[in-house]
Amino acid sequence: MAHQLFLLPGDGIGPEIMNEVKAIIDWMNANLDVSFECDEGLVGGSAYDAHGVAISEEDMAKAMAADAVIFGAVGGPKWADVPYFARPEAGLLRLRKDMGLFANLRPAICFPALADASSLKKDLVEGLDILIVRELTGGVYFGEPKEIVTLEDGQQRAVDTQLYTTSEIERITRVAFDLAKTRSNRVASAEKHNVMRSGVLWKQVVSKIGAEEYPDTPLEHVLADNCAMQLVRYPKQYDVIVCDNLFGDILSDVAAMLTGSLGMLPSASLGAPDAETGKRKAMYEPVHGSAPDIAGKGIANPIAMIASFSMALRYSFEMIKEAEMLDAAVAKVLEKGLRTGDIAKEGDTVVTTKEMGAAVIEELKALA
Repeated sequence: MAHQLFLLPGDGIGPEIMNEVKAIIDWMNANLDVSFECDEGLVGGSAYDAHGVAISEEDMAKAMAADAVIFGAVGGPKWADVPYFARPEAGLLRLRKDMGLFANLRPAICFPALADASSLKKDLVEGLDILIVRELTGGVYFGEPKEIVTLEDGQQRAVDTQLYTTSEIERITRVAFDLAKTRSNRVASAEKHNVMRSGVLWKQVVSKIGAEEYPDTPLEHVLADNCAMQLVRYPKQYDVIVCDNLFGDILSDVAAMLTGSLGMLPSASLGAPDAETGKRKAMYEPVHGSAPDIAGKGIANPIAMIASFSMALRYSFEMIKEAEMLDAAVAKVLEKGLRTGDIAKEGDTVVTTKEMGAAVIEELKALA
């Protein structure tokens, strides 16, 4: 049976980079022993323009029913003044929450051909391969109360609540340790137990899970601000970093720039395995945003979007061979010096979004 993909290109450069993934899916359907069926919907600002909400109930239902959701990007100045509940980002947050996507995997991999594009010295990032495991459905982004209230003296007070339960910390911790077992088998847990009570609980729970269930995996605790510094100082000291929603958001963007460009980094958001089928609800998206300043110009970097689809092949469909082939095709294109403008340096061949996607398909043909 065909695997069901639900595509949500979104806003800005989202549709442009999604087109390159669609071309790769078409090529795989025609040339490999795979079968994907794609449906497409609206999310973010485009959904607000059509429906007055950041994602419609119909498209939400399609996302819930799909084997995997492939997501582009949302937002832009056009929707800066829409009601808060309908802001473009609300569609993304609803998808994460309603689908139960509690585990966000954000790899930071420095391709050898791009080591010089990093803001750090080449020897610090060459061979870099970090995986940040971010808790995605709890913490300060979802905790209640979340409000702005006017006080008696006329001042306003804003409140965001950082909230975690033991079970929420346990499940993301197990994901991090399980993934570490497939890599270099090292876990670092980042929190702020020195000033936050949620950090105290986080450290206690992670320590307990590590000691009782994964005694052979070294565990390091690091304060989140120090972790940010260490990522810039010597990033290769880390293998898997597990952290809460807020710190994961920040640290993954720090790690992203070590690789040379946000346009290079994919992510996967996974739910819990179904009790009967073992399948997880999942959504895959590039780490970068909608980049409205370059939208429609055909110059966006599609690699993060393509790599997100590669993660879908790996984590949702267990198509390891196909995922490795796609990753190798991207690496081969970069070795040949083809670059979109965000990662180009003097002497590189600067290509458009479509040309980069076409080049990846040409390398897939050679590898197949």
